[in-house]
Amino acid sequence: MTEMSIMCDESGEWGKRSEYYLITLVFHDQSALLGEHISRYETHLSSARLPDIPFHAGPLLNGHDDYEGMPLEERKRLLLAFFTMCRNLPFTYVTFAHRKDVFDGDKLRFEAQLKRDLANHLLTHLDVFQQYDAIKVYYDNGQQIVSNALHAAIDYALSKDAIIYRNSSPKDYRLEQAADFLCMIELTALKYQAGKDTATDRKVFGTWRQFKQNYLKPMRRKLIR
Repeated sequence: MTEMSIMCDESGEWGKRSEYYLITLVFHDQSALLGEHISRYETHLSSARLPDIPFHAGPLLNGHDDYEGMPLEERKRLLLAFFTMCRNLPFTYVTFAHRKDVFDGDKLRFEAQLKRDLANHLLTHLDVFQQYDAIKVYYDNGQQIVSNALHAAIDYALSKDAIIYRNSSPKDYRLEQAADFLCMIELTALKYQAGKDTATDRKVFGTWRQFKQNYLKPMRRKLIR
C-alpha cells in the first residue's frame, strides 16, 4: 500500500498582528525513510549539548516559550541544526502567501482564496497524488480558516476514499516542525524583499544575500512549482 503524508502549518492570523498570511504543505512519500536523518539530527544535538526542543520558529527567533533565557548564539545553532536536517530529509513543499490588506478585512473572501490556492495546486499535480493508495493529512486545527480551506480543497480535488485527516501536534512530528520552519523561511524572504526585515531577522540570518544563499536557495530546491 502506497501512502503520502501531507503536513500543514500556517504563519500569521486573521487579526491585525501580522501583515502576511502563509500556508505551507509538506509532502512526504512514506516509502522514503526519515529515521536515519532524524537520528543524525538528534545525535548532533546531544553531542553539541543542545536541547532537543520541538522546533517552533517564532519562539526560537524571539527567545520565548521553550527558548526563554537561551542566548541568541545557542538559538542560532539550533536553527542551523534543524535546517541541516530539513535540507537532507526526503520531502517537497509548497507555500501560499498573501498580504492580508489585499482582502480589505473580508475573511470569507480570503478563505475562498486559500481554497483556490490549495485546490489548484492539487489538481495541477493530480497525476502524482493518484499514484497513492492513501493520503494522510496532518494539521493541528489551530486556525479554523485553514481547516476549512484544507477540507474543502482536498475533498474537491482528491478522492475522499484516499484521505485520512489526523489532528497533530507539531511537537509529535519532525515534518510538522519542518512545515513551520518553511513558513518562517518564506515569510522572512517576503520581509527582506519588501525591505521590512527586522533587527532580529538580521541578527539571525544576516543580510538578504546571506539569507538567500545560506537558507532560502537550499530549501527552494524542494519547492514544487
